[in-house]
Amino acid sequence: MHVLIAPQEFRGSLSADEAANAIAKGLRRSHPDWTLDRCPMSDGGPGLLDALRFAIKADTSAAIVRDPLGRMVLARYLRVRETGDVVLEAAQANGTWHVKPAERNPLFSDTAGVGDLLRDAIEATGAKRVIIGVGGSATTDGGAGMAQALGARFTDMAGNALPPGGAPLADLARIDWQPPAFLAGVTVDIATDVTNPLIGPNGAATVYGPQKGATPSDVDVLEAALVRYAAVVRRQLGVEIATLPGAGAAGGLAAGLVAFLGAKIGSGFDLVADAVHLHTRLAAADLVITGEGSFDSQSLEGKVTGRVIEMTRAMDKRVVVLAGRADASGVEVNTITALEPNAETAMTNAAALLANLAALVDSPARRPNARAQR
Repeated sequence: MHVLIAPQEFRGSLSADEAANAIAKGLRRSHPDWTLDRCPMSDGGPGLLDALRFAIKADTSAAIVRDPLGRMVLARYLRVRETGDVVLEAAQANGTWHVKPAERNPLFSDTAGVGDLLRDAIEATGAKRVIIGVGGSATTDGGAGMAQALGARFTDMAGNALPPGGAPLADLARIDWQPPAFLAGVTVDIATDVTNPLIGPNGAATVYGPQKGATPSDVDVLEAALVRYAAVVRRQLGVEIATLPGAGAAGGLAAGLVAFLGAKIGSGFDLVADAVHLHTRLAAADLVITGEGSFDSQSLEGKVTGRVIEMTRAMDKRVVVLAGRADASGVEVNTITALEPNAETAMTNAAALLANLAALVDSPARRPNARAQR
């Protein structure tokens, strides 16, 4: 039996790599004769570096950068040996895991650390192409902090520099921007499967702000600030970011990368799938196991788990989803909550519980003993 293990991160508890290891551990316990192919996946958010380092020859480096609250943290990045390209994971700097729930500050968290990471990686390697995954952010500042870290100046009507964060953009009157020399000739590709625009009912603040601790009133503040930001960017830089598909990714970081660095937005899943030769590995598998922390209807709308399911079904193979919790039908899903209903305990012991859940998966000829949702 050849099994492909292709999960994404279990947000807040396990990276994609850790999830793949836990699933493999459980399968080895109950099926020591099965051949296991671990393939951690990402759509450009957390887990991008882990997914790619299994598939390509690359060197890992690190930089000291600012987190969403301005504290210094260590952020990793990859340099691809064959091409010299640099792969960054923005969440290494502005990710939610840097901020405890009690520390969330959605109005004033910023992406300055992403700018730090870009500068360090390009200057250290001399790379002419940067691939940056932008998911998993704790920020909603439209990438303004990133731009300020690279030298952009954001001022109000009185000429005063704006403080960090998304909310202060409501007072934005002028942007002064001259790309630094180290960016000359550098192209930037954004890896994301988010298609939301920067503003509006499907925009960065409205859809993703609450996930980062924003109250309804905070969302209104951030939406107004991003509307102002988009207008000034259009006037000063000549770039339309308000309704650009994907610009709302990572609290609008994608919009800032487009506006200030001329970045192009592309599919993070496709980038990773190509790099790890996912199609070939799926074709070789008798059974495919994927998963994530919360599996719901959105997971089936272009997210990692949904794309893996789609590709597997196209090959007429069985796919099993292992998830922390689930709210979806028509898919064979086994959940950690069926083993441990207490959410806090489940999060704390996610690796062990995921291994136990995986151990319940039987051969394609029979159904797993854990709960399945249809």
